[in-house]
Amino acid sequence: MIPDISTTVLQLDAGSNGLAFLLGRLLFGLVLAFMGLNHFQSADQLAGYAEAKGIPAGRASVLFSGGMLLAGGLGIAIGAFPALSAGAIALFLVVSTPTIHDFWAVPEEQQQSEMTNFLKNVALLGGALVFLALSGTAWPYALNVGI
Repeated sequence: MIPDISTTVLQLDAGSNGLAFLLGRLLFGLVLAFMGLNHFQSADQLAGYAEAKGIPAGRASVLFSGGMLLAGGLGIAIGAFPALSAGAIALFLVVSTPTIHDFWAVPEEQQQSEMTNFLKNVALLGGALVFLALSGTAWPYALNVGI
């Protein structure tokens, strides 16, 4: 029988758990923010790729999604507006993963690369959902605004 842990309080104190959580937030958030910055720096190239995948308004979509990644990633890293930040990342990944990395619909020589990116995004979505689930509690070493 599985014990009921629904009333168990998650302990994210300022000790080693808090430091590990901070490191996880920084690694997760800053990588996503960098990906968002890349959307702006490579907008033309990414817009062409998005349009080839059937995404309408490729350039606008790339810039909008870049903003979601940049703002969401920075928000998670610094602990500001965690629900909005994690929600933006999760929404981006839910939409982009099956539309951009549709490994089942590409030529065989592209399938492995697209599957790797698809699976990476699924794992990132899992992380975003964890941060979203924790967004209602104070985070150690964070700004804790917008909770």
